[in-house]
Amino acid sequence: MRLSRIESLAAAAVLEDCSDELDVLGLTVALRADKQRGPARAKEKVRLTNLRRDCQSISQQVLKLSSELEEKQSFSSLLAVLEEVKQEREAEEMKRQAKAELRQRITTLQRQQAEVQQRISTLKERSVLAEKLQEQLDDQKNRKAVKKILEEKRMALQLEQVLSNNRKAEKQLEDQREMVQIQLTEEREVHEKSVKFLQNRQEELQLLQQRWQRRTVQMLQEKKLEVATVCCKRTLNLDKLSEMRRKIREMERVVMEDREEQEKLRQQQREARAATKVQEWWRGCMARRGLGSFKKADDKKGEKKKRKKKKEVMKKK
Repeated sequence: MRLSRIESLAAAAVLEDCSDELDVLGLTVALRADKQRGPARAKEKVRLTNLRRDCQSISQQVLKLSSELEEKQSFSSLLAVLEEVKQEREAEEMKRQAKAELRQRITTLQRQQAEVQQRISTLKERSVLAEKLQEQLDDQKNRKAVKKILEEKRMALQLEQVLSNNRKAEKQLEDQREMVQIQLTEEREVHEKSVKFLQNRQEELQLLQQRWQRRTVQMLQEKKLEVATVCCKRTLNLDKLSEMRRKIREMERVVMEDREEQEKLRQQQREARAATKVQEWWRGCMARRGLGSFKKADDKKGEKKKRKKKKEVMKKK
């Protein structure tokens, strides 16, 4: 692909600026790599050196591309470089895959070797365990024989202890039975006394109940009489109240009628006053303007003269 002269020159200028910036970046990275010292920062130093080398290679390729754009107005070298880079990456990827496969084979072989060694060690341990187990079996047989003898003696001692404990328990139970019998007799006496006391108390309470019942009957009768008297008084009061209400209604009706009559009289007086005022005003207007019965004779003569003058003027015209 070819570009015009102006486009190629502009692209070359831009690429030269990029190469200059990459050179500056490489110098700054180199200074930082020089400052990185000590074993703890070795990885950082290696990374910075690789970065500087990449910047230098990129700046060289950019300069080549700019020179090609100035001379040939094309960028075929960039495509060739990209193809080379692609091939290098594929080669590196193949190398990485081969290395990974080798590592996997080595790890599998190491794992198998470790498993074989582990099996050998387990077989040795099992043989040792078999010997130990045989010894333990012999010891256990001897111990079992001794344990049987000891258990027989222990069982005999336990039987003697159990028999003695049973005798002691029987004696304690007999003593407890006697104590319980004594407690039962005492409780029976107390129960009989409590029953007598409760019977006496019940008789007293029954007498009190009878007294209270009589008293309540008397109180109920008295209250009934009081209720009857109250009802009579209530009826009388209700009659009086209804009578008073009737009288109040009649008085209110009389007062309302009186008010209505007074209001009618006042309205008639107001209307009469208003009518007289209107008549006075109308008569004054008629008198001032000389209308109706208040018209003057001089006014009539003046009107006749005016009419004559108008007729003369009309004839002249």
